[in-house]
Amino acid sequence: MKTLRSALLMLVAVPCVALAGDPAPATNKQPAKTSEADCHHAPQAETAAPKEDWKLTRGEALKGAPAVKLADLLAKPQEHNGKTVLLEGQVRKACERKGCWMELATAKDAKGPGVRVTFKDYGFFVPLDSAGSQARVEGVVQVAELSEDRAKHYESEGAIIPRGADGKPREVQMVATGVELRR
Repeated sequence: MKTLRSALLMLVAVPCVALAGDPAPATNKQPAKTSEADCHHAPQAETAAPKEDWKLTRGEALKGAPAVKLADLLAKPQEHNGKTVLLEGQVRKACERKGCWMELATAKDAKGPGVRVTFKDYGFFVPLDSAGSQARVEGVVQVAELSEDRAKHYESEGAIIPRGADGKPREVQMVATGVELRR
């Protein structure tokens, strides 16, 4: 009777333990740079993009929103505020902790303002090593003033935060529904 009970317990317990574990083993684990309390990101296994020529899509398929040149958007962001557009540009930086944002810039202006791209409903992310990739991104443009804390947080992750004449951090943002990355 004890053997039967032990066998039944093993048949139930082993699958439960397996299902309760991490669904995908983490690869390329790197030590955390700060504690979770210092960052608004939830913990997630880190992923890296392949090193050679590749194309990666995240989120929804691009649906054909009107294309806007990145330089035009940065020159006159208010004209596009609240509109869904398609942008193309180079990924200057990506969140180094989770991949929950990336910054698009023109290849000619690597130190000037860019567009911070976040992902709709925090529903998908990009590889931590996405910087240098070419991106096509579709989503809604927003012109936003950041809190000092948020600006410092982004700067701690390597972002370039533009400031207005009054010294307040402002940026052009996009909440993307779909992303294509290429190298």
